[in-house]
Amino acid sequence: MSADLLTQVILPAALFLIMFGMGLSLKPADFSAVVRAPKAVAIGLVGQMLLLPLIAFGLAIVLALPPEIAVGLMIIALAPGGATSNLFTYLARGDVSLSITLTAVVSLITPFTIPLVAALSMVYFMGSGTEFTLPIVKTIVQLLLITVIPVALGMFVLSRWPHAAARMEAFFKWFSVAFLLLVIALIVLKNAHNMASFFAQAGLATLLLNVSVLILGYQLAQRSRLSQPQAIAIGFEVGIQNGTLALVVAGTLIGNAAMMIPAVTYSLLMFASGAAFAWWIKRRTV
Repeated sequence: MSADLLTQVILPAALFLIMFGMGLSLKPADFSAVVRAPKAVAIGLVGQMLLLPLIAFGLAIVLALPPEIAVGLMIIALAPGGATSNLFTYLARGDVSLSITLTAVVSLITPFTIPLVAALSMVYFMGSGTEFTLPIVKTIVQLLLITVIPVALGMFVLSRWPHAAARMEAFFKWFSVAFLLLVIALIVLKNAHNMASFFAQAGLATLLLNVSVLILGYQLAQRSRLSQPQAIAIGFEVGIQNGTLALVVAGTLIGNAAMMIPAVTYSLLMFASGAAFAWWIKRRTV
């Protein structure tokens, strides 16, 4: 995969629109879940901000992943949830309000954590002499511009024009899922002769990461004696990541095509694993 119109223009613009669509569904009151259910939010944050990257790091070490693939795995693990995790939570009858709150809160945090941890991962796995660099401050500013700013704009539109925002939000919710599928399809078509190689390099790691954190996030919430809907929401928030953001970080901000591979394989696998996880939960609760 190489840097082109997709990685340099289309992906950042689409991520901006996706985050704007998220903002269209958020009101300041939605963040009150942090106060109303602090335990659930705290457990969700621990699962997503600590458990997820630690498991990704462990898998990269145990599986002896190639350096760039290891960094790419860390990037997808550092990404927040998104519309896909919210959608799966809704379909599995989870706590959608908690899911949206966690997505929003983590989306505000990750512009600061992704550049720092990704830069450290590059030094650890690739060595300090690597030709690829990630300027931390510049990357923070870039991520703020394409994530936090559009969320704020969406919230502003909702506060001023609620009826129009509701109609637009319905479109953007499906747009975010459909666009990710379209991007993955384009990447697959463009790199059809390399897809077997992509899965050979990152398929097992991303599958293990995805399945393990789905289950562990859910079990962490249950062991903490949260309600079943809250446990479902946390399971999907920890287990389903924003593949579009990971592609932007790896392909646009860092400019390393190999680092995009885990985001591609993860994004392909998470729809199947998410559906299987939702089916498993429903079987357990019948």
